[in-house]
Amino acid sequence: MHTSFKETNRGKIMLSIIKHSNLLKTVINIGTLLTLIVAISVSISFGTTDIPVKTVWQAIFSYDAEVTSHQVVQQLRLPRAVSAALIGAFLSVSGALMQGMTRNPLASPSIMGVTDGAAFALVIMLAFFPTVSNFGLTIASFIGAGLAVALIFTIGSFSAGGLTPIKLALAGVAIATMLRSISSIFSLHFQLEKEMGFWLAGGLSGTNWKSVQILLISGIIGLTIALFLAKSITVLSLGEDMATNLGQNNLLIKVLGIISILVLTGGAVSVAGAIGFVGLIVPHITRFIMGTDYKWIIPSSALFGALLLVLSDVVSRLINAPFETPVGAITSIIGVPFFLYLARTSGGGNK
Repeated sequence: MHTSFKETNRGKIMLSIIKHSNLLKTVINIGTLLTLIVAISVSISFGTTDIPVKTVWQAIFSYDAEVTSHQVVQQLRLPRAVSAALIGAFLSVSGALMQGMTRNPLASPSIMGVTDGAAFALVIMLAFFPTVSNFGLTIASFIGAGLAVALIFTIGSFSAGGLTPIKLALAGVAIATMLRSISSIFSLHFQLEKEMGFWLAGGLSGTNWKSVQILLISGIIGLTIALFLAKSITVLSLGEDMATNLGQNNLLIKVLGIISILVLTGGAVSVAGAIGFVGLIVPHITRFIMGTDYKWIIPSSALFGALLLVLSDVVSRLINAPFETPVGAITSIIGVPFFLYLARTSGGGNK
């Protein structure tokens, strides 16, 4: 009886800790969401001409077509800020899924060549089908991202010793470099430097409400699949053998995960180009704060990623004002040291 009483108390204590932990995580997510709203307001207010935050809110909730600042907010700055938040969320969730499925701490859409594969497909479309619609470019980016993933995993699988995190990352970097080089050759030959400079550097200056529509469609599909897979990715991240022993269909989970990654990354690249390292940095920060349960990692990564890219976009406009620095350059400045640190500490084996 005494032992049973102690075990009951211990169970109650553990349950209380879990409840408090979940409450803390919820508070963190709510705080991040509120910070994101403030960051979006600040992002909208900064530009060639600064607009007071009060005017920004008036333009959103009490729009007056006769007021020039309201037109600027509604037609230019608001869709840009919303696009930045969605793209940051998409790339972060894609990185979290890739790291969970492959157990590779170096996996991300940019490191694994997914973004460069999508950008390569865009070059081909612009070179040979210059009148292609935005929808056609979006579909092409999905296909390009898929081909890059297939090529990287094929090369990595044939390497001696199997598919380790470092080999997968090296294959991704090699394929990404090759695709980016070919993209540059095509853009020079077909005089697409101006068009492709935007996509290869990664930027948000060309976003509009049509961009937001593309992103929303991608998000509904990709994020729904990602959230559906959250529990399964948690199990898979513990090891394929353990997941199989628990009766999980790992092949189906990976196929659905790849579809989610391609939809989210393809949509992001078709709108903003190859913005790197967001999908590498954010999932690691999220796991450090939220733990290893992907039911928390996926939505939290979306919030943290959205906040990171919105703030990066603000910095990109302020760092060399009145000129605009590509937001991809800002995320790379943050991401390269982070990648080198992870490459040094992850080792060559499976993580």
